[in-house]
Amino acid sequence: MIRAGFAALLAAQPDLQVVVEAADGLEAVAAVRDLRPDVVLMDVRMPNLDGLEATRRITEAGRESKVLILTTFDIDDYVYAALRGGASGFLLKDAPPADLITAVRVVAAGEALLAPTVMRRLIEEFATRKAVDEREALRLNALTPRELDVLRLVAAGLANAEIAEELTIAAETVKSHVGRIFAKLGLRDRAQAVVLAYESGLVVPGNPPSAVRRSPRLRS
Repeated sequence: MIRAGFAALLAAQPDLQVVVEAADGLEAVAAVRDLRPDVVLMDVRMPNLDGLEATRRITEAGRESKVLILTTFDIDDYVYAALRGGASGFLLKDAPPADLITAVRVVAAGEALLAPTVMRRLIEEFATRKAVDEREALRLNALTPRELDVLRLVAAGLANAEIAEELTIAAETVKSHVGRIFAKLGLRDRAQAVVLAYESGLVVPGNPPSAVRRSPRLRS
């Protein structure tokens, strides 16, 4: 009944089309394989295969479909596992209907979307970590100093226009930088960029978004 309600809400939008519904994670993975939707609205807890594993299978298969996790649970482990699994967004079920519609559009456009409480928990998760993942840090060697600046501000949650203002460059230039960052690092979207930036130590929890500082690079 809940799934049907979400489907009806989204289908009523003139720019959105619901192509399929799935009762569990296995059905979802199969449906994405066959229909290749732009966005998958995924629950965390489902029979047969949970949403976190289903998300991982969809993204690891190289599907272009972007996954938006919708759940009643904002437990830290779910947030982190969902983003590490390739999810592009994480929204709680108690969000207003308009937020869900906006979330689907945002994720379809390639942006990351995290509910404020979810983003706070994610930052707290990284804040408790004492060690930088050196494998992730080494990946940053592929980026230019300017691309590192852009990635740092992406991870701080700034939109392209805000990054352009912060760095005093054109918005189209920022868009080009973001595209190159994703290509060089093999990232699907901004959600993965946020995770990488924190895991690599490029962004440290508590630093203000305007703090653009070049970090020393690790060498293999």
